[in-house]
Amino acid sequence: MAILYALVSRGSVVLAEFSATSTNASVIARQILEKIPGNTDTHVSYSQDRYIFHVKRTDGLTVLCMADEVAGRRIPFAFLEEIHQRFVRNYGRAVHSAQAYGMNDEFSRVLNQQMEYYSNDPNADRINRLKGEMSQVRNVMIENIDKVLDRGDRLELLVDKTANMQGNTFRFRKQARRFRSTVWWRNVKLTAGLILLLLVIVYIVLAFVCHGLTLPSCLK
Repeated sequence: MAILYALVSRGSVVLAEFSATSTNASVIARQILEKIPGNTDTHVSYSQDRYIFHVKRTDGLTVLCMADEVAGRRIPFAFLEEIHQRFVRNYGRAVHSAQAYGMNDEFSRVLNQQMEYYSNDPNADRINRLKGEMSQVRNVMIENIDKVLDRGDRLELLVDKTANMQGNTFRFRKQARRFRSTVWWRNVKLTAGLILLLLVIVYIVLAFVCHGLTLPSCLK
């Protein structure tokens, strides 16, 4: 899964978050939120090990995600843009006064769904390509996390790869069941069609034979 963790915050106040695997990314994300300077709009990325924390701050609302470095920048920032729009559309002015985790029960499910979509559905990248890369994303430089966190404060990023593999295994099994179901229905339809065709042929043959005989002969 390309995107493993995401949150929405007002400053350092986390309003909603979701993690797709066992990780301490939430602790590191909070450190980043506290260290990002000022309240101006920004797009920035910080790398740690083979993972990258992408941050989008707009109008005081911050959306952050942690993604595998192979995901690049376009998909994570498209995800952040989508999450920002959905959050503002759903909650409006409430985001300026909400308590910590005030939207978590409802919006964590949205984070989960969109993380799944942007990580696994090829249409996510295709649609973003059609829209064109956001100009601000092209200018985002991926800096080492030491740029924002002091070495003494920086924690080792821990990601449970086993849990991530289990998630991939679950999705594979789900897709396999769906494929088997599709094949089964296809075979049922094919069998039904062949039986119907056979009945039609038998009916035509009998009708042709009976047509060539007299009615009394057919009734015997």
